[in-house]
Amino acid sequence: MATVTLGGNTVHTSGTLPSVGSKAPDFTLTTTDLSPKSLSDFSGYNLVLNVFPSVDTGTCAQSIREFNKEASNLDNTKVLCISKDLPFAMARFCGAEGLDNVISLSDYKNGHFGTTYGLDFTDGAFETLLSRCVIVIDTNGTITHTEQVSEIADEPNYKAALDALK
Repeated sequence: MATVTLGGNTVHTSGTLPSVGSKAPDFTLTTTDLSPKSLSDFSGYNLVLNVFPSVDTGTCAQSIREFNKEASNLDNTKVLCISKDLPFAMARFCGAEGLDNVISLSDYKNGHFGTTYGLDFTDGAFETLLSRCVIVIDTNGTITHTEQVSEIADEPNYKAALDALK
């Protein structure tokens, strides 16, 4: 279990992030057109998993905007924006903002991604949502960088995540 804060209040997650150097656990998530996507669908690409509680919060929305801007400059890399939001909400947000360099994926159906990666909040106001994290996976499926943001209202360290791709 990891401990982070939300507005200065302590909250816990269901586990801890997979360790750097380990193989990324498989997952199946739902796209904005309601089709399934698994980790194997992105085989051969570097991946940036931008994980957050909800697209309808300011910090989460900013993380999508920032990674969308950076993604257009990344070779052989896909940015996956992951939350438990309904796929319709994610499509609405990205469509309204013109964000087309990221892939929106939802863990709403069964929550297996959050459980497998240890990211579900187990208490607090965001209980059952996903903790704000960035996970970088190389073309071989190995995790090269992780960050679980200690205060959920704060943005992740974009530079550290992008540097892990080099």
